Amino acid sequence: MRSKSRIIFLLSPVICWLLLFFLLPLTYVIIYSFLKRDPYGGIQWTLTLENYLRSFDGLYLQVLWRSITTGFVCTIFCLTIGYPFAYYLAVFKPKYRNILLLLVVIPFWINFLIRTFAWILILRKEGILNSFLTVLIPGIQPLELLNTPIAVQIGLVYTYLPFMILPLYASLEQIDFSLIDAAKDLGASPRKAFIHITFPLSLPGILAGSMLVFIPTVGAFLTPDLLGGGKVSYIGNIIERQFKSALDYPFGSALSIVLMGFVLIGIIIYFRTLKDSGNLGY
Repeated sequence: MRSKSRIIFLLSPVICWLLLFFLLPLTYVIIYSFLKRDPYGGIQWTLTLENYLRSFDGLYLQVLWRSITTGFVCTIFCLTIGYPFAYYLAVFKPKYRNILLLLVVIPFWINFLIRTFAWILILRKEGILNSFLTVLIPGIQPLELLNTPIAVQIGLVYTYLPFMILPLYASLEQIDFSLIDAAKDLGASPRKAFIHITFPLSLPGILAGSMLVFIPTVGAFLTPDLLGGGKVSYIGNIIERQFKSALDYPFGSALSIVLMGFVLIGIIIYFRTLKDSGNLGY
């Protein structure tokens, strides 16, 4: 009993934090999602399912699907770029490893908004990228990148790439690379050694990095708003407008819950699939 009470006491700050800043706001959002908006932007305390029925309208489902596919593509790009970087980061000498880790962390020292505006300067028609291409390939037409889904994807990959690299590095660093040497001594090619040893042992880092990238990119609204120019709507932008412009808090809450539900269902299916295939190791 004494040990249990001690554990509860040590966990009390975390429990209080979750109650105040996660469960309580989530409860408010859930309650608001079943209420009505009055004509003046307030709340009518009348229970209804109208907000959820409206959320499953074809238009909003199309936007939700666009957001999910964008998050999935961003996760694939981050994994494709981040895995080799994290691998070589794990096998480098400590001196060079610390420098590379510093390069990964440096973007966090700069405000997210400033970094996004920097991409506007790079991708716009008269920006740095088009100026470089004009010098490199004379006569080429400037690329129309800004205010397109491509610009949004570039901004999201740049923003969330460190969230993929760091968990991958933490997972790869713990691998006993003597197992790979033993596999090579037994006749395994580098490709087979990677498929049967390195990749399975790095799966926890892949899962953690994928969740850290996929979940925030699906609901992102600032990057699509700035780099997309409002020309392509994502579910995060629609939710933001319900709270800021339309003052329709019930509908915005319902959209948030629907988005959370879709993401949660996808994560559960993903983990169960990996568990059934035996890749999670339990």
